Amino acid sequence: MLAKSQMERQLKQRRSNSKLADLVELVVSRPLVSTSLIQDGLKVTEQRALNLVGELDLRQMTGRGNFRAWGIV
Repeated sequence: MLAKSQMERQLKQRRSNSKLADLVELVVSRPLVSTSLIQDGLKVTEQRALNLVGELDLRQMTGRGNFRAWGIV
């Protein structure tokens, strides 16, 4: 719950149609998220998925390149 509240602080000055809030819910509901999981879940491009992860400051857990996965610690 602490991680979720910290991530939600970054949503304060976002537009109402921002996908960042949806990404927070996705990350909290799963232990690891990958680029393809974010793409399918939020209906965004691969580059937008990477940008959203960068904005949320998630921790990279595995691999590099196409095999990256992020999570919260």
